[in-house]
Formats: sequence, C-alpha cells, structure tokens
Amino acid sequence: MTEILVRVGAEEQIPPVTRAVEHPAWPVLKEAVERIRPWQSKDGSIDFDAEGAPTRADAAEAVETVVAAVAELSPLLPHDADYHRALAADLRAWSDGGFQVPDFLDSLLAFQPAAHREDGLQHLVVFPMYTQNGNPDRNLEAVVLRMVWPQWLAELERTRYDNPMFCGITFEDFTAGYDTNSAVLFPETIAVREAPERFSWGGIFCDREAARFRRVTEAAVKILGIDLPEDVAAMVHDQKRCEEAFVLWDMVHDRTHSHGDLPFDPFMIKQRQPFWMYGLEELRCDLTAFREAVKLADDGVPQARDVQHAILFDRMFRFPVTGERVRNYDGLGGQLLFAYLHRHDVVRWTDNTLHFDWQRAPQVTNQLCAEIEKLYRDGIDRPKLVHWFAGYELVAGYLSPHPGSRWAKGPDALDLDLPPRKLVDDVLPDEFPLSMFYEALSKKLKNVIASTRGITAESDSRIAA
Repeated sequence: MTEILVRVGAEEQIPPVTRAVEHPAWPVLKEAVERIRPWQSKDGSIDFDAEGAPTRADAAEAVETVVAAVAELSPLLPHDADYHRALAADLRAWSDGGFQVPDFLDSLLAFQPAAHREDGLQHLVVFPMYTQNGNPDRNLEAVVLRMVWPQWLAELERTRYDNPMFCGITFEDFTAGYDTNSAVLFPETIAVREAPERFSWGGIFCDREAARFRRVTEAAVKILGIDLPEDVAAMVHDQKRCEEAFVLWDMVHDRTHSHGDLPFDPFMIKQRQPFWMYGLEELRCDLTAFREAVKLADDGVPQARDVQHAILFDRMFRFPVTGERVRNYDGLGGQLLFAYLHRHDVVRWTDNTLHFDWQRAPQVTNQLCAEIEKLYRDGIDRPKLVHWFAGYELVAGYLSPHPGSRWAKGPDALDLDLPPRKLVDDVLPDEFPLSMFYEALSKKLKNVIASTRGITAESDSRIAA
C-alpha cells in the first residue's frame, strides 16, 4: 500500500497516511459530493431552472473540487489509477456538457476491482448511480471500501466455486446514498449511455450484512425464546465470524444464478413475471449455498456451519418482515422456508417459544432445495404460463394465498387470451400475506430492523458499547 508522508516542518512529520478516509482530501471530496446530490434530478441531470438550483458556475466548481480530491487520494490507490483518470474525464465531460444525464461508461469500464482481489485492498469509487434497496435516483455517490478476499475464500473460489466477478467488500466510509439499507455495489446501477455487453464485477458489503444480521437475530432469539446451541450463540455475537459466513454465502449464491437446470435465466433475460418466481429464484440460490455449506462442513471448512445458521436465521427472521408488502419476493422466500420447516417439524411454535430440531434442519432444508430444483428441471418442458402456475402451486402448498386472489382460483379465473406478461397484472401486490405468526413478529421487530439502516460493523460496535 502506498504511503503519503505529510511534512509539517524541517524536522516534524505526521504519521504516514495509508487509509483513504484518513487523508484530508476525503472529507473535502465527500462534502463536495453531498453538495451536488440535492441539485440532481432523478436521472442524475441538474435542472438549473428548478427551485433551489445552483448556478452553472457553482456546479462546475463543485465538480472540480471532486476531481482535485480524487487526484490527491489516487496515489494511495495505484491499482485504481486508470479508473481515476477516466473518472476525472467523465466528471469534466458531464460539467462541460451542461450537466445533462450523466454518462460514466468510460470510467465504469476502467474500474476493474475483480482483477485485483487482494484481501484488505482499498478502492475509492465515485459514480452517479442508484443504490439498490437504498436511493432509487441516480445521484453522485462516493464510497471508500476494502476488498474481503482471505486465502481460504480464494482457494474455494479457485477449486470449487468459480466466480471471477464476485467481490466481497466492506465499508470504510460513504455518502448519503449508502446511509440506507443498500449492501451492494453493482455496475448495472451506474448511469451510462449504453450497457456494456457484459459486466465484469459485482460487490456485496459483507460487513453491513453481518452487522444487520446480528442485531436482528439477537432480537428475534430473545423475542421467540430460542435456545441457541453454545457455538451458534457465539457466532451471532462475533462480527468477524458473521462476515466470513456472509462472504462465503454471497459467493456461492451469486454464481448459482447461472448454474443448474434453468428453464430461463431470470436476471439476464429481461422479462416480466410474477414476483413469486423471483422469490423462488432467490431462495433456490440461498438453499444451494446452504447445501454446499453442509458439504463444506463435512469437509472441515470452519465457516460452513456458520453459513447454514446465517441463511436459516436471516431468511426466517429478517426477510419476511423487512420492506413493504408489495411484490416482496425476498420476504416471500423467507415465509416459504419457515412454513416448510414448520410443516416438517424442524421448527415448532409452542408455549410461546420457537423450538428447533437442529439435527434435522440440514436434511429438511436440502429437501426444499430439491423441490425447487425439480420445478426448474421440469420447467424446460413447459410453456411459460404453465411454469408460472407450477411455481404458484409449490408456494401455495405451504403458504395461504390472499382470499381475493384470482391466480389462486386457477386458469379459469384468468383471461388466457392475454399474453402471459399481461396476466401479471392480476397478481395481487401481497399475493401471499403474512401469517399470524409473522404479523406478530413484525410488530416486535420493526424498530430493530429500522435501526439497521446505514449500519456498518463500526457503527454496530459503537451502539453495542
């Protein structure tokens, strides 16, 4: 890592700066970005006729401040030098072009974090983008992050779970778009003139995922009276262990979207479909990660059992009661997992306590994975609408549909002369409502979940202290 030595006098020196967030230019950059963000429209442009808009000179001055700050910070990050040069060009082109809809394709193509997967490596990232599960507008954002790529993970990726695009990352600091629930840095969220043929990286913030998981799980365990085994309780209280569990979970989950018997690839082919199909896809990827974690535990990988518990608890306690009840496909997947385990007596709510059969949990969870995989394998021989109904039947076998649902009444209740994508309009926003159990749990957990907005490992430790 490059060190910057700041001379104070002939004899005096302050310690070398190695963290970008400790360099004097970082708060200057951050303040300039925060100044620009409120001026931007939803598409990232600046409307100088809008109320409260800056002058063009003010906007141009703020952009030049960002460019200068990036130039000061860049020597700390020599692996990002090409990206930072392209970034300066894109920022100035946006300014010189009158602050129209931003186009940062050149700097996006120059940013290649997956080419330098080195544990602890810093990156300074500035892009106009929306933050998934955070800010839906394409505002300018700045974030300093570190790569999470320990040797054990690199070896698993090399030998068992090839995923050359995956980047495990943690936060160092960020602007307002990440003071949200967003835990990803994806290239497809960035404002560009045209999408590249393919993306070469994707980042997931395992520190935010781990800190959020720990806080919500600790509250759920207390509310539900769960008797955790000693090792599981130790894992929930250990940020480092949880980060390692999530980075392994994410790596396997991410690659699963393009592996297996897929009747289609739902995230690579743009198509409209009912939200339960997305719910099944996300759950399939998580349950594949769970199944692989069972195998890895048998092979002696220490993080593998933690992955299993992270998937079960996050899926069952946080997912179903997080977010709005409008096409909430992640919430639906969590509901389905709980209902399946409950149906098979792995979890049992009795005497106001949630009991776990810890020994049978891996077998039964893998059983649900097998049912979803059979749905996929059979799907290649089905028309699209028939496949959607098959997915509906799988979910409805464990979750009660809304009593007003037309889809629940079967094909005769739908106008089958319409193309399938039009029939999606007949899907209710909350096609599978929360059970009484989850309605009660949601009321008790909502404040805890709200408190995880913008959480990082550092902020969680401060609050815990």
